[in-house]
Amino acid sequence: MLARMSERLARQLDFVLEIDRLKGVLRRTFLVDRSRNENSAEHSWHIALMAVLLAEYSAEPVDLARVVQMLLVHDVVEIDAGDTYVYDLEAYRDKEHRERQAAERLFGLLPSDQAADVRALWDEFEARTTPEARFANAVDRLQPLLHNFATEGAAWRQHGVRSEQVVSHNRHMAEGAPGLWDHARRLIEEAVARGYLAE
Repeated sequence: MLARMSERLARQLDFVLEIDRLKGVLRRTFLVDRSRNENSAEHSWHIALMAVLLAEYSAEPVDLARVVQMLLVHDVVEIDAGDTYVYDLEAYRDKEHRERQAAERLFGLLPSDQAADVRALWDEFEARTTPEARFANAVDRLQPLLHNFATEGAAWRQHGVRSEQVVSHNRHMAEGAPGLWDHARRLIEEAVARGYLAE
C-alpha cells in the first residue's frame, strides 16, 4: 500500500508529469539525421549538455550548475505557448505575453518556494543580465545553427531564411561566448558559400 503523499510531493509530481508534455512540442530544427524535427525537451537536454562541454568559452566565469538549471527550464513555457520560430516576426508579436502567462500557470504548479526559484531562473534567462544567462543564451542560439549547418540548411531553406536574419538574431551570442560567436559567424559564411543559406 502506498503511503499518502504530502501536498508538497503531490505538487512536485504534478509538475513532473505536466512537463512531460514538452516532449510533444516540435521545433522547426531538424535532427542531424534529418529523420524528423526535434522536440523542445530534446533541445533543452542537448543545450544543457553543450553548456557543460563548452563552459570554457564563456565570456566570464559562470556558475555552471545555474546555467544548466536555466537551460533545462527555459523552454518549459512552450508547453502552453508553443515554440515560436525565431524568424517568424508575426508570431513574435505576442510571444512575450504568451510565455509570461505560461510561466505563471506552469511554475505555479510547484510549491511556492520552488515556483519562485524556477521562475527566477526563467526570468534571468530571458533578461540576459547575468554572465550565466548570457552564456546560456549563447549556447541556446548555437545549437540550432549547428543543426542547420549539419543538415545543409534544411530548416533555413524550408522557411526562406536569409543570412542577414541569422546574423541579426544570433549576434548577441558574442555577449556570452565571443569565441562561439566567432565560430558561428564562420559557419554562417560557409553555409552561404555552400548554398545552405540564402545571402
